[in-house]
Order: sequence, then structure tokens, then C-alpha cells
Amino acid sequence: MPVAAKFSKETYLYWYELMQLIRQFELMAEEKYKMEGKIRGFFHAYIGQEAIAAGCMTATRPEDKFITAYRDHGLAIAKGVSVNSCMAELYGKATGCAKGKGGSMHFFSKEANFFGGHGIVGAQIGTGAGLAFAEKYKGTDNVALAYFGDGAARQGMLHETFNLAMLWKIPVVFICENNNYAMGTSVERTSNVIDIYKLADAYEMPADTIDGMSAEAVHEGVSRAVKRARENGGPTLLEIKTYRYKGHSISDPQKYRTKEEVDEYRGKDPIQQVLQTILDHKFATPEEIDAINKRVDAIVEESVKFAEESPWPDDSEVLKDVYIDQNYPFIVD
Repeated sequence: MPVAAKFSKETYLYWYELMQLIRQFELMAEEKYKMEGKIRGFFHAYIGQEAIAAGCMTATRPEDKFITAYRDHGLAIAKGVSVNSCMAELYGKATGCAKGKGGSMHFFSKEANFFGGHGIVGAQIGTGAGLAFAEKYKGTDNVALAYFGDGAARQGMLHETFNLAMLWKIPVVFICENNNYAMGTSVERTSNVIDIYKLADAYEMPADTIDGMSAEAVHEGVSRAVKRARENGGPTLLEIKTYRYKGHSISDPQKYRTKEEVDEYRGKDPIQQVLQTILDHKFATPEEIDAINKRVDAIVEESVKFAEESPWPDDSEVLKDVYIDQNYPFIVD
């Protein structure tokens, strides 16, 4: 007899389909990059970390803001950036979510409240607090979630931002997606403090550590932090311990970790954990799961067709969205 499920049938099915969509999107994109050369530039896969995106989505509202680093495909898709525009952005096409100018590292959609995709390590920590401060200034109860990796936790930006966020009780949740390696350097080799959530202690900031391979644990931890932020309780630091099954980037030979270590974490695959719960509780039949998988595959295949048929950006676009006219009439509400 399986242990009682913590959440509803609808929640588990939502998590499964979303995580499958993220993974199949990236697997397809990787094929188009490696095998066909249709995608170029940097490419950082989220494969293995999908439970974070899934759990955060059910713990937040559409109005809440997300901002992250350059491993951004999964969070963008979760937040509602269209799969077509994401694939087109990887292809560098004009129909991409950043007009084909950002590529893999700089997905963006104001409409979806997804504010990047940032290539400067740690920069999004301060910007995320700024997004949250704007919500506080406007009098909403919206929250911003600022994601960063374990490597970015060593940046000075984090400490400056933590200080002001606590001083001003900014409604921001800082999420460290700790996947054990900053590029190829383990956490143990970069700091005496290997439990990253303890960095919050210096600022008397609430903090917690969470199993990032479990969508359930992520949902519960993020829900607590978001509730605190909405109720004017200020920021929280969450260290979500996860693992990426692929290299740091698509060109990473991964010589810094063993096959045995990767296999150990593959045994904790977040998608398989959710699928097992669904099957154990008869939330869906194998035929219904197969239908979900086929629907996901169709969405991904359509995104490739959309990207390949989309136009390249026009030459006239090269300086648009980069520079601003010095005579531009700035309007302050």
C-alpha cells in the first residue's frame, strides 16, 4: 500500500507534464545543436533540475516575478514563455522571446513575468531584489524569486543585496540552485561554508535547505518563504540541493566528476519520482501517461518547425534594444 500522496492528482499530473516538457525541449535542442548545428553559442541545460521549476510554479502566482542566471530554459518554460518562442530564440530567429538577440543565456518575457536569463554571474541577485522592491513600492503583495547557482553565492553582490533586503524587508525569495559544481569546481573547493543556506545567518535572514530532486519538497519550502514575503516578513534564502545530469555547458567534458556519482543522482530523477507517485496512486493509467508524453513531443516538434520557418532578424534590428537615444523623453509616474 503506497504512502498517502501529499498533493492532489491534478498537481502531480501538472508537475509531470511540465517537467517532461522542459526535459524533452532541452533534449531536442541539444540534438539540434550537436547533431545538426542549427543552434550555436552557449547552451546550459536544466536537465535534472526540473523539480525546482515545477515546485516553484505551484507555490507562486502568475503575478510573481522570476529572474535567474543563464541556465534559464526550464524556468522560462515553466513561467509560461511559449515553447515556440524559446526554441526560436535558441535558433537566433526574430520570433524568439528576445527577438533572436539573446540566445540560450538571455530568455526574457515581461508578459510572463520572466525577467531573464543573465550571463553576468550573480547580477540577477541584486536585480531580483530590485524587482521585489518595486512591488513593495507599488503596494502589491507580489513576490520576486531570484535564482542563482552555488558559484554565484561567492559573489559580493549577494552580500550587498542580503543586507539591504533584510534592512528594507523586501519581498524576495533568494533561491540557490546548488547543483554541487560551479562550472567544474565543487562547493567544497570554493568556501569553508559548504552549507550555503548558513550565509543568511550573518543578516539574521530566515533560511532553509531543501531537497531539489523532489517537487513536493520544493513546493513546501517555497510556499513557506513566499507566504512570509507576502505578509511583510521580508526575504528568505533557500538552498535547494539539486543535480544537473548534463555538463555545465554543452561543451563540458565533465572530467571533474565520476560516472558513479552521476548514476547515483540519476536514481533520484525528479520526473521518475513524480511518475511513480502517479502510478502508485492510480492518478493516471499507463495509456494516459503515454498520451501526455505524445502531447509533449508534439509541442516540442512544433517548436522546431516554428523556429526553422521563422525569419532571421532584419539588419535594421542590430542596434535596437541595445542603445537608447540620449534625447529620449523619460517619463516618471
